[in-house]
Amino acid sequence: MNTTLLIMAAGLGSRYGGNKQIDRIGPNGEILMEYSIHDALEAGFNKVVFVIRKSMDQLFREMIGDKIAKKTEVAYAYQEYDSLPGGFIPPADRTKPYGTVHAVMCAKDLIHEPFAVINADDYYGKDAFKAMADSLRRLRDTPNRASMVAYYLKNTVSKNGHVTRGVCTTDQDHHLVKVTETYSILPFPDGTIRDIHDHPEGVILDPDALVSMNLWGFSPSFFDAGMKYLSDFLQDSSGDPLKKECLLPALVDTLMHTQGLQVEVLSTHAVWFGVTYKEDKDYVASELKKLHENGSYPPAL
Repeated sequence: MNTTLLIMAAGLGSRYGGNKQIDRIGPNGEILMEYSIHDALEAGFNKVVFVIRKSMDQLFREMIGDKIAKKTEVAYAYQEYDSLPGGFIPPADRTKPYGTVHAVMCAKDLIHEPFAVINADDYYGKDAFKAMADSLRRLRDTPNRASMVAYYLKNTVSKNGHVTRGVCTTDQDHHLVKVTETYSILPFPDGTIRDIHDHPEGVILDPDALVSMNLWGFSPSFFDAGMKYLSDFLQDSSGDPLKKECLLPALVDTLMHTQGLQVEVLSTHAVWFGVTYKEDKDYVASELKKLHENGSYPPAL
C-alpha cells in the first residue's frame, strides 16, 4: 500500500532565530528531518512531500530534497499566501504563515493515499513511525478515522522557554476525546510544569499528560474537511489578524465533535526531542550522537 510522509518545513523559526529546519545537528552534519525520513522509509513509507516556502526551494533541494529523491518519490508543496482558500488576502503587515492546517492543505493536490504529518524540527523515534505505518494500513478501508502518536508532556518541554502543545484526553479504548491547544507551557524551578498563558504563576499541568507533537495519520478525505475549516478560520474576525494560526489539533478536535471523527491514540516507546530555541540545539545534538554510537543509526545517514 502506498503511504506518504508529509513534512511541514515552512515555519520561520522565529523563536529559534533562523531556519532550524535545515540546521545541521547530527554528528555528521545530518539535518533533523533526515532522521524522520530514514525511520519512515524503514517503516514502509514510499513517498515524501515537503511543505516549504518558495524562497527556500533551491537551497532546500540542494541540502536534502535531491538526496532523498534518490531513495524514494519526492514532491514539493509551497505554503504561501496565494494558496489560501477562496482567494483570501491576508493583512498587508502579516509575515508568518497561517499554521499547520494551512501547511497540510497546501499538499492536497499531491496526496491521494493515506498519509502521516510531521514537523520538520522534531525527532519522533523509530517506534513512532512503525506504529503510524501500521495505523495507516488500517485507515485505508475505514472511513472517518485518523490516528496520532502521543508523547508525555514532561518529555516535550524546553528549559529555554515556553512551548505550545496539544494536551490530549483519551478514553479507555485509547481513542482521543479532546485536544486542548495550550500555548505557553513552561517548566518551573520547583519541578512543576505550568501553563503561563493567562498568569505568570501559571496553572500546574500533569507531567504525564499525553500531548500531540503533530505526528498525525489521515486518509485523503481529510483534505475536504480541512479546506472548509481553514476557510471558516480565515473569515473569522476574532483573534489577532497578524499572528493567529490555524492549528491541526484544533481542527481534529472540531471534527471529532461535529463529524464523529474517531482518532486512535497510538502506543509507542518512542522518545521525542526537538529544537524550539537555539539553546536546545546542544542537547539534541548530544542525544543524536548517542543514537549513532549505540547502533540505532549507521555511522552516517
